[in-house]
Amino acid sequence: MTDSTNEPDDARKLTDSESSTTPNSHHNEQAPVDPIVDDSNSEQEQAVPNYQRTPKKTNQSAKIKKGLLALLFLIVVGVIAYGLYKSNEQSEAQVVTLQGQMQMQQTSIAAKVPGRIAQILVTEGDMVTVGQQLIEMDSPEINAKINQARAGKQMAQSQLDKAENGARPQEIAQAKAAWQANKAASDLAENTYQRVNRLYEEGLMARQKRDEAYAQYLATQDQTEAARLQYDLAMEGARSEDKSAATAQVAQVDAQLDEALVAKEEANLKSPIAGIVDNVIVNAGEVIGEGVPILTLVNTDDQWVVLNVTETYLNQFAIGQQFTGTIPALSSANQPYTKQFTVYATSTLSDFATWRPTNNDDGFDVRTFEIKARPTITDARIRSGMSVVVRIDPTASQTQE
Repeated sequence: MTDSTNEPDDARKLTDSESSTTPNSHHNEQAPVDPIVDDSNSEQEQAVPNYQRTPKKTNQSAKIKKGLLALLFLIVVGVIAYGLYKSNEQSEAQVVTLQGQMQMQQTSIAAKVPGRIAQILVTEGDMVTVGQQLIEMDSPEINAKINQARAGKQMAQSQLDKAENGARPQEIAQAKAAWQANKAASDLAENTYQRVNRLYEEGLMARQKRDEAYAQYLATQDQTEAARLQYDLAMEGARSEDKSAATAQVAQVDAQLDEALVAKEEANLKSPIAGIVDNVIVNAGEVIGEGVPILTLVNTDDQWVVLNVTETYLNQFAIGQQFTGTIPALSSANQPYTKQFTVYATSTLSDFATWRPTNNDDGFDVRTFEIKARPTITDARIRSGMSVVVRIDPTASQTQE
């Protein structure tokens, strides 16, 4: 019972079809029989799907081949693109770009004497010439020193004039009169001594009187000689040593006066060079001390570029060698601004600028050098601090070696 129930549906349908055809077998012999359509087979065909395995495998193989060919093509294209990229990268790596900086000679203007700034006569960006006044200062101390020096000069000059001109005529006459008076007294004392001496020799005068007359005679002679020397001094004037001392005193006072005048001139600061006012540090009314910078000037004719170059490329920047640099600040989108530079100085930097290898396979230490080069033709538009881009070819350096 269990087996019959578990039979498949197709088998039961086949049994039913056989039983139905058996009783009608006699009838089929007499009458024409229509073609019998086996419904069971059709149902079986509908129930069981028809798998065409061979065509599907062929399509999958074709697709796999196409995919492999496409993958191979992509790999080939990728390898070619990578090779082109590496080739382009190597060609670009042959050009080394260096960046430098423009420098110009700067001069700081400072006051030699303290004072208060009365007026600033220039502003930043002004063109100045040599000797042009920049600052006007008010310094009462300098004016006092000038007046003191002038008074001292007058006193020293009067002493020099007195030494050179000698005594006045009245002083000369007075000295002469004193000499003559003393000479007369000396003559009288001499005559008195001679009379007293004769009386002493005759025994009529005591010896004491004769000695007193003789002492008076000697005293009057000394006074007469002193008066004569005073008269000669008045006639001769001052000695050469006194004249030299008076002359030196006048020169000393003149130097003090010149110093005070120079200080006043320095207070009104003037430009020592021709250039551009780069920076004004102080304002009017401020009190400044000696040596304090007031403003800075830039000489546009003294320009140079500074480059830091490793010794690998140093042979391309030998002294006297020329190279071309681009200044981006003065360049436009369609036209770069280039200048020709000539190297004039080379110096090594400190140890902190040395490139040191991390291991032995990287090579040796590479020093860095500072290169200075001047433009062949200066340009007043260039300012200090502008960047300069220089491109060099490393292969050219190796060939040159």
